[in-house]
Amino acid sequence: MNALDAVEKRALGGSGPTTEAAGPWRSNRSWLTPVLFLVPGTFLFLLIIVVPIGQSLWISLHDWDGFEQPVWLGLDNYRELLGDPQFTTALRNNVIWLVLFMVAPPAGLAIALMLNQAIRGMRIAKSLFFIPLVLAPVTVGVVFTWFYDPTFGVLALVFQAFGATGPALLSDERLVTFAVVIAALWPQIAFCMVLFLAGLNNLSEDVLSAGRVDGARGWRLFWHVVLPQLRQVGFIAVVITVIGALRSFDMIAVMTQGGPFGSSSVLAYLMYEQAIFSYRFGYGAAIASVLFLIMAVFIAWYLRRMLRLEREAA
Repeated sequence: MNALDAVEKRALGGSGPTTEAAGPWRSNRSWLTPVLFLVPGTFLFLLIIVVPIGQSLWISLHDWDGFEQPVWLGLDNYRELLGDPQFTTALRNNVIWLVLFMVAPPAGLAIALMLNQAIRGMRIAKSLFFIPLVLAPVTVGVVFTWFYDPTFGVLALVFQAFGATGPALLSDERLVTFAVVIAALWPQIAFCMVLFLAGLNNLSEDVLSAGRVDGARGWRLFWHVVLPQLRQVGFIAVVITVIGALRSFDMIAVMTQGGPFGSSSVLAYLMYEQAIFSYRFGYGAAIASVLFLIMAVFIAWYLRRMLRLEREAA
C-alpha cells in the first residue's frame, strides 16, 4: 500500500494504523460524546441539588439549633408537624396560592390575544403590560402595600369616593392571603402574556389559512386552530405558574412577614421563620422536606408529560 492509497483509505474511513488505534473511541463515540458533555452538568446537579436535599432530609431527623451537636429525634419533627396549627395554615395557604395562580395562564392568553391585534397604538399598550416584568418582586410588594394601605392607599381612596371606609386587607386574617396573591398575580400574568405572545407570533400561517378556507372564524378558529398550536406554550406557562406558586416567599416577606399572627404564611416562609428566627433547623428542614415532596409530585407529572410530548413529536 503506497502513501497515496493510505491517505485515501483514511479519508474514506477505512482501517489504517491510525484508525485501528482510535477504534474504541470511533466505535463508541455515539454515546461517549453526549456522556462527556453531561458529566459537568451532572456533577454540578449532584453537588448543588442532590447533596443539599439529602442533608436537609438528614437534618429533619434531628433537633439542631445550628450551633451545638444535632440530637437524633427520628420522625418526631414530622409528628409535631401534624399537630402544628401554624403548619396547617401554611399548607392551606400554599393550596390557595396554587389555585389562584392558575388564573395567570388564561388571563395571560386573553391579554396576549388582545395585544396581538393590529390596532393603532397597540405597541404603547404592550409596553404598559410589560412593566410588571421589569419590576423586582420586592418593588411589586412595596407598591401593593401602599395600594392596600387603609389610610392613603389607592384602594382606600376609591372606597372613600363612595363614602365608605377602605378595608385593611393586610391586617385581616381572612383576606390577607388573597391580597398578597393578587399582588403576586400581577407580574405572573404579564409573564404568561409574554409566553403566549411569542406563541402567537409563531403560529403556522398555512394551518390558519386552511382553517379559514374550511370556514372557521372567530371562536371556532381560535378553539380548533389557534389553541392546539399553543398547547406547548400553555404547558410551559402552567409549569412556570405552579413553580411560582409553590416557591412564594418574597412577596410575603415584604408585605406581611407571615402576619397577622401567621395567617398569611406559607411553607417556604414558615421554614425560613423556624430555622432563622427560632433556631429550629431540624423542624425547618422537616417543613422543607414536606414542600419538597409536594414539588416532587409535580416534577414527576411534568417529566411524564414532557416525555409524552416528545414521543408524540417524534
